Amino acid sequence: MNTMGFPILSVIVFLPLLGAIVLALFFRTKDEATLKGWALAVMLVDLALALALLVYWQNTADMQFVESTPWVASLGINYMLGVDGISLFLVLLTALLMPVALLGGWRAVDKNVKGFLFFMLVLQTGVLGVFTALDLVLFYVFWEAMLIPVYFLIGLWGGERRRYATMKFFLYTMAGSALMLVGILYLATVGFRQGAGFTFSLLALKDLALTPTQQVGLFLAFGLAFAVKAPLFPFHTWLPDAYGESPMPVTVILAGVLSKMGIYGFLRLCLPLFPDALPVFTPIVAVLAIIGIIYGSLAALAQKNAKMLVAYSSVAHIALIILGVFVLNIQTAQGVLVQVVNHGLNIAILFLLLGMLHERYGTLEMDKLGGVWKYIPAFGVFLLIAMLASVGLPGLNGFVGEFLILVGVFRVNQTYAAFAALTMVLGAWYMFNLYRQVMQGPVSDDMERTREPKSVRDLSLREVVALLPIVVLIFVIGLFPDVVFNRTDASAKALTGETQTVTMKSE
Repeated sequence: MNTMGFPILSVIVFLPLLGAIVLALFFRTKDEATLKGWALAVMLVDLALALALLVYWQNTADMQFVESTPWVASLGINYMLGVDGISLFLVLLTALLMPVALLGGWRAVDKNVKGFLFFMLVLQTGVLGVFTALDLVLFYVFWEAMLIPVYFLIGLWGGERRRYATMKFFLYTMAGSALMLVGILYLATVGFRQGAGFTFSLLALKDLALTPTQQVGLFLAFGLAFAVKAPLFPFHTWLPDAYGESPMPVTVILAGVLSKMGIYGFLRLCLPLFPDALPVFTPIVAVLAIIGIIYGSLAALAQKNAKMLVAYSSVAHIALIILGVFVLNIQTAQGVLVQVVNHGLNIAILFLLLGMLHERYGTLEMDKLGGVWKYIPAFGVFLLIAMLASVGLPGLNGFVGEFLILVGVFRVNQTYAAFAALTMVLGAWYMFNLYRQVMQGPVSDDMERTREPKSVRDLSLREVVALLPIVVLIFVIGLFPDVVFNRTDASAKALTGETQTVTMKSE
């Protein structure tokens, strides 16, 4: 169903790639402002097109804005795009965070800026393609293509250990992807044997009659790729290195968007294609998720570097979302669909703020910072909002998703819920430690020796403009969560098979 009569998804997906090609071929200038202005303009146009999806959105579980045309007809491969309530807000999140990351990290990269912007735009096309592809081969192409720009973005513009971080990320994700390719080919073969023709269409393959053994094996093949990308403990070890060595705009996209691709894979492929395998894997994944919650939180508490603290906090929060995916009911489904957006917004603004702090003080080692609130109070206000959203303060977005996930988990297993609640308890502990030490603690001797704290400027207009959209959404989703629920409710019900509706209306 395409109510617009216009291939809007193709334009949204490939406009950044077109912008990258134009940038590479026709921009001869070395003026950084001009190059960044072009990339930002392309990203903002893409955001405007993504927002247009909301205008024409219908609250059904059907795929919308569908485009389909034969690609490799002899092999049953189609170019097929579409979105539903599962993917809509992930497309919007990607379209928003790309220009926000660029604008907020305007000064983060000062060498070969043209190449950096080229790969950022190519990355945007790869991610949007993953969230909209409805043919498994097309999905796999986008999934793998996304690795190429990430490889260069970290490998060329990362920190001192960038080569190690890049290779680790690349090898982990490639290993998982190889198994997924085997699963895709096997699934198409089964469809051919059952008379469905040789097709890779996700909509057609959902109707296959798979034995329980086949479902378990295929769930494992696909699930490992998604577990690595999320990442789920113990497949998380690439994350601290990749996040720590990436330039800040890339870290924002890795944490805010790419980590959602694994969760999306579980929701889009594993649950609808292999439902009988879910009871087999739920106890295993639940234990791994709980370990991830505790490990990520304790690791965050042990960090001396603020960026690494936030990186490990992401391990814990992602683990809670994955627990909600596998302990599946209407509450966890709605909680997951809103929390993937909330986590993307919250982790993005935290990394953006840390990047701005690093620009000013040249370090994110917490024992070398302290008492900066009195010198950059506007920064302190934004960091306070981001921190409270991350720990799930009622009235802010983080509370909505985590509360629903915990309620849904409690319905199924109270022990799981008790451990899952540690996400909020331990999260408050390490986030308040971060804020107390950096913003309210005494000014460190290192700061006094290296630079005069009073000379550090507060947030610029550009930085406020970059942060403000996320702050607005933190409050809007926290106070009026039906903005999301009204557009994901039908897909959540279809995913779970339940008819109950989740509402959290503000009186």
